[in-house]
Amino acid sequence: MSILNELASVMNIRSTEPNKALAQKLADTNNEAGVQELVDNIGNKKIQSDIIKTLYELGERKPALIVPHAAIFITLLDSKNNRMVWGAMCALSAIATECAPLLYKAITKIVAIADKGTVITKDHAVNILVKLSAFKEYADDTLPLLLEQILAAPMNQMPTYAEKTLPVIDAANKPAFLDILTTRLPDIEGDAKRKRLEKVIKKVSK
Repeated sequence: MSILNELASVMNIRSTEPNKALAQKLADTNNEAGVQELVDNIGNKKIQSDIIKTLYELGERKPALIVPHAAIFITLLDSKNNRMVWGAMCALSAIATECAPLLYKAITKIVAIADKGTVITKDHAVNILVKLSAFKEYADDTLPLLLEQILAAPMNQMPTYAEKTLPVIDAANKPAFLDILTTRLPDIEGDAKRKRLEKVIKKVSK
């Protein structure tokens, strides 16, 4: 039986729970053929939202199963369907470490999509930049891009982006990172978020 029959829309269920369940099933059974069937049908507009949901949920559970399809996710960043764009970015975020060379080659595109994308798209693009910046061979290029994302980050996302960046920041980029954090600090509303950012500033200042 086709695994497409287990997608939420095919089952006429509005919840995304069937898609999550399918992702877990694919992960548990290491079902490469099932993943391929999903990828082969991602152009079907009737079910593509369920497919991308299942694939990025699978990426969170067992990244290795979607690694072979990384190029497809990069292509989907050009989709006119915003659901597919941020879904593809979620999937790429899940496999950024495993697919670092491929994502590094596409980083200009990834950042451009993030700049005009939703908060979810931006969040996962930042995750990709953080993961790539953990590689010494990419950090010289990716850290400045990451700092640009922090500088332009929505106020609510700023502390999270700063916290994620802290472990990968290097000595060369530390002054710029600190300058951005102190510049943005007055913009932060809410004591909890402000304290989180102040904590990062304190650690960077040591």
